[in-house]
Amino acid sequence: MVKVIASQIRKGNVLDVDGKLYVVLTADNIHPGKGASVTQVDMRRISDGVKVSERYRTTEQVERAFVEDLDFTFLYEDPEGYHFMNPESYEQVVVPADLIGDQNVYLQEGMTCILKVHEGQPVAIDLPPRVTLEITETDPVVKGQTASSSYKPALLSNGVRTLVPPHITAGTRVVVQTADGSYVERAKD
Repeated sequence: MVKVIASQIRKGNVLDVDGKLYVVLTADNIHPGKGASVTQVDMRRISDGVKVSERYRTTEQVERAFVEDLDFTFLYEDPEGYHFMNPESYEQVVVPADLIGDQNVYLQEGMTCILKVHEGQPVAIDLPPRVTLEITETDPVVKGQTASSSYKPALLSNGVRTLVPPHITAGTRVVVQTADGSYVERAKD
């Protein structure tokens, strides 16, 4: 265990609070106009998935658990969970669906992800920041829209809705952010 000050807590960190492990979902440093600065941390208990919200003074010490960041390749999903393989040892692990959460729509077969492992148990996952997907349907271009400021709704091949520039049509491959599903650019492939 490593003690860190609360203002250094980041999304994906694993904390030891009262002997239980929690993975950080969000961490916001709040600086009110009056009073001491605080860090608002939303986290999920690893053992049972319960979500907890805590507030720490930014100078308060918290215990960060030691986790290894290991590269794993996504294989497939079944009722057991999501199956990943270590490309070096070919060891396979099953990650429960609640650990991946709503990021599951961006998982693609063969994708390399970073699994955070504590004592041999996966506790959190980091997907690549961007993925390439195909536009399955989009609204037609509205005459008079300027390309610089307007966006139109589109449906991606994984079922997620996003906003794209007017020149993007159905069948176009685009790059989107896995964090929020926002359009980045047209795919270069």
